[in-house]
Amino acid sequence: MAELRHSTAARASNSPAKRDSDASAASSPFLASPSARGSRGGDGDDGKDTHRSSPLLSHQHHKRVHLLTSPFRSLLALEDPRSPAASSSYRILLALLALLLATGIFCAPLLWSRLNTPYLCHKEGITLHCPETKEPLSLWENPRAATTSWKPCAERRSDEPSDVPSEKETSGYIFIHAEGGLNQQRIAICNAVAIAKIMSATLILPVLKQDQIWKDQTKFEDIFDVDHFINYLKDDVRIVRDIPDWFTEKDELFTSIKRTVKNVPKYASAQFYIDNVLPRIKEKKIMSIKPFVDRLGYDNVPMEINRLRCRVNYHALKFLPHIEEMADKLTARMRNRTGSVNPYMALHLRFEKGMVGLSFCDFTGTREEKEMMAAYRQKEWPRRYKNGSHLWPLALQKRKEGRCPLEPGEIAVILRALGYTSGTQIYVASGQVYGGKNRMAPLRNMFPNLVTKEELASAEEMAPFRRHVTSLAALDFLVCLRSDVFVMTHGGNFAKLIIGARRYAGHRLKSVKPDKGLMSKSLGDPDMGWASFAEDVVVSHRTRTGLPEPTFPSYDLWENPLTPCMCRA
Repeated sequence: MAELRHSTAARASNSPAKRDSDASAASSPFLASPSARGSRGGDGDDGKDTHRSSPLLSHQHHKRVHLLTSPFRSLLALEDPRSPAASSSYRILLALLALLLATGIFCAPLLWSRLNTPYLCHKEGITLHCPETKEPLSLWENPRAATTSWKPCAERRSDEPSDVPSEKETSGYIFIHAEGGLNQQRIAICNAVAIAKIMSATLILPVLKQDQIWKDQTKFEDIFDVDHFINYLKDDVRIVRDIPDWFTEKDELFTSIKRTVKNVPKYASAQFYIDNVLPRIKEKKIMSIKPFVDRLGYDNVPMEINRLRCRVNYHALKFLPHIEEMADKLTARMRNRTGSVNPYMALHLRFEKGMVGLSFCDFTGTREEKEMMAAYRQKEWPRRYKNGSHLWPLALQKRKEGRCPLEPGEIAVILRALGYTSGTQIYVASGQVYGGKNRMAPLRNMFPNLVTKEELASAEEMAPFRRHVTSLAALDFLVCLRSDVFVMTHGGNFAKLIIGARRYAGHRLKSVKPDKGLMSKSLGDPDMGWASFAEDVVVSHRTRTGLPEPTFPSYDLWENPLTPCMCRA
């Protein structure tokens, strides 16, 4: 019997199934090797304890093995690869590996291009090349417009009583010259109405003074609808077209010191006019105020006076019908340049010779250009120029602080980073750009669909407007005001009034105020890649899109009329 048991055990140990099982157990990383099992068992009680615990260890081992999927058990020799389940699992595993491999091959170029992004932009001659970007949906609409709920409310309320004094009860007459360009004149007219209200005085229709730069002799009635202006404000301020006939000393206005108030400080308060100007008007009956540029403050006057200024700016000052009609034509042509209705951008490009010189900033250019600009500055502003030695560090500081006008090539880079493509239709409102075609080339090459009013209209259509420079400025003002997106490149009254009017008209109108400080920082970094720069531009301009914000003290009334002139919808 002993021999029979020994023979049976030998046959069992030599069977193929047993050998495979032993081989699997030997090669499996999840099972202890025979030597380990023997050394752990040992002699005596320890061996007995280990032998008694072996069923539990075996149970835990099988649980761990079955946590693995069939393909991995086959790969680890835990399952017979010839079984049907293992064969099917092998096919699934191979499919997954093939999918991962295809994904890796597809993503490798994208990852490589991300790690090796091209530099910001590169220039070939006078052509500036920047990476193309796709056009997201928010380009033509304020992305945060849904979070605001403001509406215009500067108009006079129907139940608001009129307190305009009669001719006999008026404190006197005030007369001002509105100086500067069209937009500075506009602000002066609004302020003139406001101080007339403050002093219960009668306003004589302002005269648009000839400016040394603009060289224009336009009258109020050449630009604005006088009848609408007077009638709209009849319940706020008494306005007359001309100096009263009973006043025979008309030549003394603005010439005689007895008839001129000259000590009004900039951004004066309402109380200053009551204390210092009103007594002289009551005494002389008619007084002129000179100078009158920025002679009324914002946060030091009653809220109702600021609301009145908005009423004048957005409702009472209306351009003549023929100017409005021409602006409508230009706007319609901008929207239909592609053969179908398309949005358009209005770009206020401030890079005239006078602006470049007055900024005292340094710009790219040849040595000859820089020498000519230095001579121009020395001639026009000798006190500021001195010997010119201090200007270079001053120019660097101004550029770091974002106080320099953006060059055409710089604004082109910003627009491309924001996502505007080469197909964008752009209306350019500007004077003669310093540097001419060469300076404009980077912008025009990146955005070839640039047009001006002269390119949209024929010479015959523009002829009536060339008689007055302010008429041409009025056309630019209206076309920019009606654009889908307005972009400014430097400060000034034009940009302030446009952004303010667009905020007042509707918060969905997008107005971009570029971060010039960011540009000076990023363009000065030779190692910054395009992807990083574009991300910085997009993030920094999310809140620079012209949404209403509290007016004081960050903005003046003309750029952001929210506090006195808008209310919750």
